[in-house]
Amino acid sequence: MITQNILETASEVLITEANSIKKLVERLDASFEKAIDLLYNCKGRVIITGMGKSGIVGKKIAATFSSTGTPSFFLHPAESTHGDSGILTRDDIVLAISNSGETTELLQLLPLIKRFGLNLIAMTGKPSSTLAQKSDVTLDISVEKEACPYNLAPTASTTVTLALGDALAVCLLKRRNFTPEDFLMFHPSGALGKGVFWKVEDLMISGDKLPFVSPDASLKSAISMICEKGLGLALVIGDSGKLEGILTDGDVRRTVQKHDNLSGLRVQDVMTKNPKTVTKDDIAAKALQIMEKYSITSVAILREDGSPEGILHIHHLLKAGVA
Repeated sequence: MITQNILETASEVLITEANSIKKLVERLDASFEKAIDLLYNCKGRVIITGMGKSGIVGKKIAATFSSTGTPSFFLHPAESTHGDSGILTRDDIVLAISNSGETTELLQLLPLIKRFGLNLIAMTGKPSSTLAQKSDVTLDISVEKEACPYNLAPTASTTVTLALGDALAVCLLKRRNFTPEDFLMFHPSGALGKGVFWKVEDLMISGDKLPFVSPDASLKSAISMICEKGLGLALVIGDSGKLEGILTDGDVRRTVQKHDNLSGLRVQDVMTKNPKTVTKDDIAAKALQIMEKYSITSVAILREDGSPEGILHIHHLLKAGVA
């Protein structure tokens, strides 16, 4: 009985917060578009401020902005009146978060924002509040009710605020044409960072270690080449010297399942055509993304003329700490 009550309560919380986000979708309008314009055209930083739970959510939004191409800092409104407001410059924009729109510490910051001539975006659950009235743009984060059974603890309202912050960040990311490579540059630690600073050229197998076969070679001879080089595949090269396909251990296994007699089979009969490729100048993280997306363990590295220059295997990425 206790477990059932717990699960019922948990479900109610999740449903309440999910419904609050759905309601938020219905309120998206020109104000959101104006906010994106102001944030995109900001020449300085986005200064995010808020007290209590709103401040905690604000810190997360600031971190998301910064990691996706929009420089951002969190300014504690209480500390701002004791010297921290020195972080503000006349090129910045302020994003203030307050569910009530009447947070005293936050309102005390408004005269300084006005004196600096900064644009102010408010995220508040009270569109008629003082904060909303003093802002250039107001984003409505109101909820019908909190997930808290007493409708007191910030729950659904903080979820909605966080979700709207993510929406702002992703819209800005797309507008800036922010690439996966750009994202990884801001994550220099761990596997993500290694994926940026290692290039394909640094990890690939090349030269006489590469297994080459022709399209009209017998399957038996190709298998011998795969075994000799120990990479689990062979690159199929045509008369022009360009890559025409790739023959992998998987291709061989599937062929054995389908055919009782392999003697008459040629490489071109069983190879994978149009294999996934990268260039030596690509970052290793790009190669890893391709491998994960297509559930493969290797990619070929091509030159500009279409001829193969190397092979990059998942084992190379694992050894370098990228995967």
